[in-house]
Amino acid sequence: MAARVRSPEAMSELVVFDTSIVVDQIRTNRHLDRILRVQGLIRNSSVVLAELWRGAASAVDRKTIEGLERSHATLTPTANNWLESGHLLAKIRDDKGFEPHKLRDLHFDVLIALTARSHGARLITSNRADFELIRKYRNFKLEVW
Repeated sequence: MAARVRSPEAMSELVVFDTSIVVDQIRTNRHLDRILRVQGLIRNSSVVLAELWRGAASAVDRKTIEGLERSHATLTPTANNWLESGHLLAKIRDDKGFEPHKLRDLHFDVLIALTARSHGARLITSNRADFELIRKYRNFKLEVW
């Protein structure tokens, strides 16, 4: 099998996995081949890590999250990302008529997307609906698995 050659641009591109990818991987191992083949420098999102910690129900889950924290640098939303997320969610509420619980559900996804955007990172998710909705309001690099 021939070795895969990666361009310098692809190797230096930042990649952030959304919570949906990491949870799917922990539960089912279904993304392993794609994760191993991903081109770019993997970065954690502090928002994703917080969501993972919130749901970590076993010692294995906690060890996995600790491994992620050790293995990859972490990107964190800035004050501007937080403020922009509020403005963006207000616009979505006005346009779509979403109830407060739906806006709460979207808030972390908006923060993940805005943080990735701020760093020029590609965001990989299996949550197509929410992230494509967010991308209608703020463009960012999105890959759906």
